[in-house]
Amino acid sequence: MFSGIVEETARVVRIEKEQDNLHLTLSCSFVDELKIDQSLAHNGVCLTVVRIQDSTYTVTAMRETIERSNIGLLRVGDEVNIERSMMMNGRLDGHIVQGHVDQTAQCINIEDQEGSHCYTFRYHTTPQMVSRGYFCVDKGSVTVNGVSLTVCNPTSDTFQVCIIPYTYDNTNFHAIQVGTTVNLEFDIIGKYIARMNELTK
Repeated sequence: MFSGIVEETARVVRIEKEQDNLHLTLSCSFVDELKIDQSLAHNGVCLTVVRIQDSTYTVTAMRETIERSNIGLLRVGDEVNIERSMMMNGRLDGHIVQGHVDQTAQCINIEDQEGSHCYTFRYHTTPQMVSRGYFCVDKGSVTVNGVSLTVCNPTSDTFQVCIIPYTYDNTNFHAIQVGTTVNLEFDIIGKYIARMNELTK
């Protein structure tokens, strides 16, 4: 479980394809604190550390993960938002994030608001997806590339988030442009409510 509070950005240093899997090797400042089998969120995707070597670590993404997320779009040199799993004796500064990306969205607008940045994202939606809780509500929580954010001005297939300078500088939001594909994880509480509504119809 994660909180959506990004610790830092890791740098992709190697990508290896093995059948339908991708092995991603990355570098970050706390590699020496990691261990094999540890879970880390990468742009919001929970991946397991499978190798640690030469100040880098490697994680593996399988087909399901690649199809639902932007992991397959990563290139050597890209920045990836990373977060270690939440300690249960700490404060929940963001919101409950599972690291299970639901789908991707595309950035369709960026507005400089003289100190903050407002991003608009569009995602694919159907009535069936809405019934599973894949939607946003105003002032609700959403995870974008692993960052816990508050939803503004949602429509049936778009929403906005506003980014303070610290988040802009310390996550890969500064690299997002119009057309960039990002990962979304919708609020787990909303998913449970949507599921209960479906079962009680």
